[in-house]
Amino acid sequence: MSRSRFAAFGFWGSLLLAVVLSLMPLPEAVRAARPFWLALMVIYWSLEAPERMGLGLAFALGLVGDVLTGSLLGEQALRLLVIAFIVHRLRSRMRFFPMPQQSLAVLALLLNDRIVMLMVRAFAGSGMPDWTFWIGPATGALLWPWMFLLLDELRSKARPREA
Repeated sequence: MSRSRFAAFGFWGSLLLAVVLSLMPLPEAVRAARPFWLALMVIYWSLEAPERMGLGLAFALGLVGDVLTGSLLGEQALRLLVIAFIVHRLRSRMRFFPMPQQSLAVLALLLNDRIVMLMVRAFAGSGMPDWTFWIGPATGALLWPWMFLLLDELRSKARPREA
């Protein structure tokens, strides 16, 4: 398999994995701790390959997530669009943050995502969720360093070798 095919497979495979992880059933006790996998992938690919992860693709991924999870159509699309926009604007700074600071930036992005989610749901007439609603962003921020390093390692295998 050529390196460019491996790179494309890694990109689309990681997005597919995020969708599968989002759909995976979890016990009630740990369901609140589920990170927003699509958001983590959008953050990673917006940081490392912004030419691949544009705003349109983030919106389309959100629509796929909405359809597959049965949420309000456009909710995840809007949330991922906001995340991708912020990451694209701050990309030049975020790429050079040390990993603990990058994890805090990811936490801020995921908390912002929850606020956008609350606003959308408030417009739709939903009530306020309980305190466990805020656990998912913390889980995502804790998983970020390992996810980033794993995807970065896979991406480095797909880069062409210099002679």
